[in-house]
Amino acid sequence: MKKDGQPFHLLELLDTLQDVMVWVKDRNGRYFWVNRAFQINFALDHPAAAGKENQQAILGKTDYELSAEFLADQFRLDDEHVLAGNRILNRIELVGQSAETANWHVTNKIPYRNAKGSIVGTAGITRQLNPSDQDIVLTSGFGPVLAFMRDNYRKPITNPQLAQLANMSVRAFERKFDGSFHLTPQKYLRRLRLGIASRTLIYTSHSLVEVALACGFADQSHFTREFRRFFKRTPRAYREHYVQKMPAAVLGIKNDASRQ
Repeated sequence: MKKDGQPFHLLELLDTLQDVMVWVKDRNGRYFWVNRAFQINFALDHPAAAGKENQQAILGKTDYELSAEFLADQFRLDDEHVLAGNRILNRIELVGQSAETANWHVTNKIPYRNAKGSIVGTAGITRQLNPSDQDIVLTSGFGPVLAFMRDNYRKPITNPQLAQLANMSVRAFERKFDGSFHLTPQKYLRRLRLGIASRTLIYTSHSLVEVALACGFADQSHFTREFRRFFKRTPRAYREHYVQKMPAAVLGIKNDASRQ
């Protein structure tokens, strides 16, 4: 990828966005370009790098060099999905390096293509949501639906409930949601819950039953089955694998499941 072409002159406009992080990676997951908000956020999460030129601390590095391993593994799964030609659209998730700094964001990731149309990397953008933000996705009409998922993921949520929020019939809602996000409403909700559960396993000492119920799963068995299907590890094995590699100061174990 060349950095002196017109696309990168346009990307520089994104430096003016204060609360929106934007990045471009190559096929190997190395950061090729990040905007100023990304640099500022990186410095906040990595105080030791605050006195350095943040671009130098980030560019050419992979997520495995910049983030906790459990997060880097998730980012790489996303990259592989996008490099295959898929898009991740308007996903609500917790973003942050620790239990103390994570906040709700809406994230989009797309393939980055060269002039010939070949996929040469990935590009992403994420912005923080305000606690009362109902207008998560301005163009899709699903802002109230996603806000409801974000605020009520611990409880059972049905498609008829979501369809009512969207002022649609259930069938029309399911069709339009799938068309907008390339996921069914329930798969979108499941991925939201699994993302929160992965953080809860790392940053809290709650039992597996407590994590399952706090993250909206019917019981521990249901939680374990869905978690293993997505992360290729059981929740217990996931916690054991990643927690032992995390410094105690970073873990910030909390008893409140709502603080990820």
